[in-house]
Amino acid sequence: LDQLGFAMAFVEAVSFNHGGDNYAHAACHLGDGYHSYTLPGGVPSGGSGGLSSGGAAGSGGTVVGGGGSASVSCFPMPACNAPLPTFTKRPWKHSVASPVIVATGFANHRGRDLILPPGMDQWVLGKTAYGVTDKDLKDEEVDIWLNRECGATWEKLGTALTTNDGQHPTVEGAEDTGGRVYFKIPSSSALGIGRHRIRMVVAGDLSGTDQYIEIAPPGTTYFITDVDGTLTSKETEEYSALLTGAVSDPNPDAGKALSLLAQKAFRPFYLTARPEFLVGRTREFVDVKGFPLGPVHTTFAFGATGGAAVAFKKGGIDELQGRGFKVAYAFGNTDSDADSFFLAGIKPDDHRIFFQYTDTVNGGRRIEAYTELLGEFGALSKPCQ
Repeated sequence: LDQLGFAMAFVEAVSFNHGGDNYAHAACHLGDGYHSYTLPGGVPSGGSGGLSSGGAAGSGGTVVGGGGSASVSCFPMPACNAPLPTFTKRPWKHSVASPVIVATGFANHRGRDLILPPGMDQWVLGKTAYGVTDKDLKDEEVDIWLNRECGATWEKLGTALTTNDGQHPTVEGAEDTGGRVYFKIPSSSALGIGRHRIRMVVAGDLSGTDQYIEIAPPGTTYFITDVDGTLTSKETEEYSALLTGAVSDPNPDAGKALSLLAQKAFRPFYLTARPEFLVGRTREFVDVKGFPLGPVHTTFAFGATGGAAVAFKKGGIDELQGRGFKVAYAFGNTDSDADSFFLAGIKPDDHRIFFQYTDTVNGGRRIEAYTELLGEFGALSKPCQ
């Protein structure tokens, strides 16, 4: 295997559990490492470098250093661990086809987290699928439950039907590939400033998944982090962990460093080019390995490498900044991380932090261990009040 963990695939049935959800999958395509690619406009990059000196930073929103705007109000980052309510099972709409799909294996449903300013449309977005082939569950009822501001109580918002392919327009980048959940939260139930947990529950078997929606005032400060090789102990760690059903090992003190940022009111955003079917395992890693809870974005397909990974991550950062939010720090470990962070305009350079990787072209800061950051992060002022 290439030391950067170039795109891999395997066929192996694996099951795992997170937050009461069972998951299984057979194919894995992950890792952001690559040998060479060409960015739009003919800017070359290679496995040991980044953008050429002819590359120009892309436009993004406002970025900050260690501060942010003190006029922005801080808001809580709750654990979102309230017990689930009692759900009631109902008959399948398709009494033959749907049980056959369910019988193919564990539920591997997933939600699409959102970070939104007030006033934007608020959507419950999810995917329902089963088994090692990730078989879509179509035209079945999914109940939508809300744990508002991650408090102690739950409220039912309504019921959605999972889609057939192409039935629904794309929302927040989620193209309708079938088995999707699209539920627009009505204005009468609109979410206020804060972190909110959505629970999507399949009525026919009560399997479910979570989505987290953060409604944040413009000017709120986030930090961005890759996962594989940046937070996990090596770029290919998830590959071997998935084969055994284990949770990937983290880099020492990575969770502690990012938790310090969160304690200082820098909000986490996990932006990884992993495939969509690894959303559940990514949440599990964050949860059990001591990282602060935050929105997770994967690709919508089978992962991305090289130029595709750059486009995906830059696009995610641009979207965040374009909504009026600030990015104070970004963490990565590969060329694609370095290039996407640079193109998205994250500054100053030493706030683009790379674990055991040197960005010789765009600048950035290399660290050998997250321990190096603990004192610095512990001394930061909050970017809000």
